[in-house]
Amino acid sequence: MRWLTTIVLTSAAVLLGPAAAVPASNPRSTLLKPAGVFDGADGIVHAGWQVLVSGDRIVAVGPNLPVPTDTQTIELAGDTLMPGMIEGHGHLFLHPYNETSWDDQVLHEPLALRTARAVANAKATLLAGFTSERDLGTEGAGYADVGLKAAIDQGIVPGPRLSVATRAIVALGAYGPKGFEPGVAVPQGAEEVSGVDQMVAAVRRQIAAGADWVKLYADYRWRPGEESRATLSLAEMTAAVAAAHDAGRPVAVHAATAEGMRRAVAAGVDTIEHGYGGTPAIFADMATKRIALCPTLAASDATARYRGWNGSEPAPPAVALSRSSLKLALEAGVPICVGGDAGVFAHGQNVREMELLVAAGMPRAAVLMAVTSGNARSLHLGDTRGTVKPGLLADLVAVSGDPTLNIAALRRVRMVMKGGTIVPDPSSNDAQPSLHPGSDGE
Repeated sequence: MRWLTTIVLTSAAVLLGPAAAVPASNPRSTLLKPAGVFDGADGIVHAGWQVLVSGDRIVAVGPNLPVPTDTQTIELAGDTLMPGMIEGHGHLFLHPYNETSWDDQVLHEPLALRTARAVANAKATLLAGFTSERDLGTEGAGYADVGLKAAIDQGIVPGPRLSVATRAIVALGAYGPKGFEPGVAVPQGAEEVSGVDQMVAAVRRQIAAGADWVKLYADYRWRPGEESRATLSLAEMTAAVAAAHDAGRPVAVHAATAEGMRRAVAAGVDTIEHGYGGTPAIFADMATKRIALCPTLAASDATARYRGWNGSEPAPPAVALSRSSLKLALEAGVPICVGGDAGVFAHGQNVREMELLVAAGMPRAAVLMAVTSGNARSLHLGDTRGTVKPGLLADLVAVSGDPTLNIAALRRVRMVMKGGTIVPDPSSNDAQPSLHPGSDGE
């Protein structure tokens, strides 16, 4: 992020249209003047639009806005202003597997170290323009995501608005780490259950501890090197969904096989993660029930690169499979949740998923809609964020250029605003916006 904006404080009401000037407000208002606004609602960039913010909310959007007296104006020449992006699938307590294997992170990294790293990961995510994130499991770090969420909400550390899933739930014996003497208790990356009663107890236990989402693993490898197979029964998943929905919590399901996906859809889950084994019939059922798919292309891409792939074609089978499943889902009209499984690759590089979605054939405007208003719907965030319209939270990001023409513009973040407050970037030489002479900053 580069602070190339100029701030001008107006001392009188500005009348730029037929409407009367807005009365002075408390708290003070901010007028954002980009080259154009992508509002997340219609898929286009509106040239010349402005956005007026007061407190933590958007109060007006459009051209030639009348503004209150004592309004701070931020010029964003050449930039596109858009809703703060929403990361749909991340793991803030993980870091790239080519740095440290998943097993070693779960077994050998102290919780304090993992939490400190998660704080840094949250900050990197926010500075990349992602003002909200669904974190789908701490992978052995217990309920630490609940504490991280509270620290962000209380302003102790910077980060996106979090929806957390705490420990996640797996079938007994079907997760990891593995490879130890049988009978030796080994810490696991999720909470293990066997049977309907244990499943319901785990769901309720995690919700009581602070889970916003319940995360299930419908399938996994029973032993290293084996193919994934369905693990949780339909009865177990149906009971989990019922218990979660009774408590007002949605359910996300890791499902990479056709049978795991079939059971998850039949159980009535809210989102399916990965979905690499989806069939036309399964995706048609998902589309009918409006169950979103989070394809996590960046995860399979990153894992393949860690194993030596240089990005050339033909792609490895796992990468090709993720692309083909996305194509089937799009053809069926399945809602796409944008989430790359950040943590498998570096946090702050979340845009990687969007670039891969475009490369796989999803239109740029559709990707931008999905990561903003689409994710807000899929992640049950209500009418609080995801679009640029009056009354919503002032979670906004400005990028250099037009991302509907070049998705790589999302990597050129010029400004992040969360709840009406500009997020400073300490890595920039001009991290704090400069004030013109005559302003309150004199």
